[in-house]
Amino acid sequence: MSAEFVRHRPMLRGLAYRLVGTVHDTDDVLQEAYLRWVAADRSAVAQPRRYLTRVVARLAVDQLRARQARRESYVGEWLPEPVATGASPFGAVDTSDLSIAVLHLMERLTPPQRAVFVLRTAFDLPYGEIAGIVDRAEDDCRQLFHRAERALHDGRTRFAAPADQHRRLLTGFVAAAREGDLTRLHRLLHADVIAWSDGGGRTRSARRPIRSAAKVGRFFAAVYGRAPVMEVAPLELNGAPALRITYPRSHHVLMLAVEADVICRLYVVSNPDKLGALRPSVDQFLQLRDDGGGVRHGGDLGGDLLGRGA
Repeated sequence: MSAEFVRHRPMLRGLAYRLVGTVHDTDDVLQEAYLRWVAADRSAVAQPRRYLTRVVARLAVDQLRARQARRESYVGEWLPEPVATGASPFGAVDTSDLSIAVLHLMERLTPPQRAVFVLRTAFDLPYGEIAGIVDRAEDDCRQLFHRAERALHDGRTRFAAPADQHRRLLTGFVAAAREGDLTRLHRLLHADVIAWSDGGGRTRSARRPIRSAAKVGRFFAAVYGRAPVMEVAPLELNGAPALRITYPRSHHVLMLAVEADVICRLYVVSNPDKLGALRPSVDQFLQLRDDGGGVRHGGDLGGDLLGRGA
């Protein structure tokens, strides 16, 4: 594999995952980007990283458009695919834009809006460069960014909470649900809480969002309270604490978003296609520093995210 491509792959993975939200689609984008890199006239590429950024962003936008066409046949709600994260050797890293809550919220954006938003916020690219990547005028890119920012603003302000608060609410919620303690559940839940479940038609799950503290509390008390054998294991997904709930014949992951010390959003992913890649660590593709080239990126922090590459 080209050493130049390998050097930039962590950054490219971060870009692709932020845009498409699944490991499988990220792999597809990286594979196609590598094939195009191999076929390219390298002598005509003055800045490989920017060239590859453009290729990956365009391929990811194409993936998003194709997925929108397929979404009509998807069974139930669609949630982003969670990825395992761990402690960074660089210390604290802002992973807020990788949270399931934010990625789920970005699904309301059009593919061009999402591309402009990610390139601007996560990679700090100037609008002139973004315009060349998405084939839009610079003024159009500014408008796309502001529309995306308005669409995401309310949701993004609610999704930041300390890790210990996440853990306390997660464990307290599951314990109360197992005990069938609806009063305690209501204290842990925002009045307008929403719970999403993604089984993809492969597992039993709620096919529509469940809304309100009363309905969410009753639902999880019924699900967790009647399970005779249930193992609960902590893990970190997309930069935040989460729980893996395991039954004799199935398992799912539970994630949440917090507002004012109560749970405002719950995310349950049980689709087996979205749980097979839960292996550390996403730190390989977090954007950790700015090397002066206009794209913040991490170096090779121990190899490929998935143990396989394009």
